[in-house]
Amino acid sequence: MNDSMSIPHLIMNASLVVQLVMLLLLAASVASWVVIFQRSFALSRARKAQKAFDERFWSGVDLNELYRDVPDNYEAQGSEHVFRAGFREFNRLMPKTRSSEAVLDGVQRSQRVALSREEDSLNDKLTLLATVASASPYIGLFGTVWGIMGSFQSLSMAQQATLSTVAPWIAEALVATAMGLFAAIPAVIFYNRLSSIASRLLGEYEDFAEEFHSILHRNLQGRGGNPAA
Repeated sequence: MNDSMSIPHLIMNASLVVQLVMLLLLAASVASWVVIFQRSFALSRARKAQKAFDERFWSGVDLNELYRDVPDNYEAQGSEHVFRAGFREFNRLMPKTRSSEAVLDGVQRSQRVALSREEDSLNDKLTLLATVASASPYIGLFGTVWGIMGSFQSLSMAQQATLSTVAPWIAEALVATAMGLFAAIPAVIFYNRLSSIASRLLGEYEDFAEEFHSILHRNLQGRGGNPAA
C-alpha cells in the first residue's frame, strides 16, 4: 500500500472535522469497552452471589440466623438484599401490630424498594452502550459525508479530474465510516448480551421476593411467630 494511502497517514492528514469525528468515535469505543469489561465482571459476581445465597437460603437454615450471620459493613446484593430488606421490615413491624396484612404489606413495600435498587444496579451504565451503539454509525456517516463533500470541492478546483484528486478524500470518508462501525458493533452485541443477563437476574430476584413473601405469609397464618425456611 502506498504510504499516502495508509490508514495512519489518512487519519493524520484528514480534514479537521473528520479528525474530530474519528477522535469522538475512538473515545466512544474506549468508553464502551471499559463499560463492557466492568459490567461483565459485575454481572458475573452477581450471578455467583445469587447462586451462593440461593443454596444457603433453601438449605433450611433458620432465617433469623441467616439475617444475623453477616460480616460488619457487608453490602448485600441481589436476592440477599431483597431478603434482608423484607426481613428487617418484618422484624420491625411484628412487635407493633397484630395485623398480618399490615406486616406483609410493609414487607412487600420494602422488597419493591430493594428490587428497584437492584434493577438500577444491574442496568448501571448500559445506557452508555445503547447510546454508542445507536449514535456511532451516524457520527461516522457525518464524517463520510464531509469527506465526500471535500472530494467534490477538490474536483471543482482541479483542472483535470483524476482519481488521485479525490482518492484521499474518499479514503478518509470510508475510514470515518469504518470507525463508526468499529465503535457500534461491539456496543450492540454486548448491550444485548448484558441486558439479557441483567433481565434474567432481575427475574430471579422477583421470583425470590414472591417465594419469600409466601414463606412469611404461611408462617404468620400457621404459627404467628418466628419464620423459618
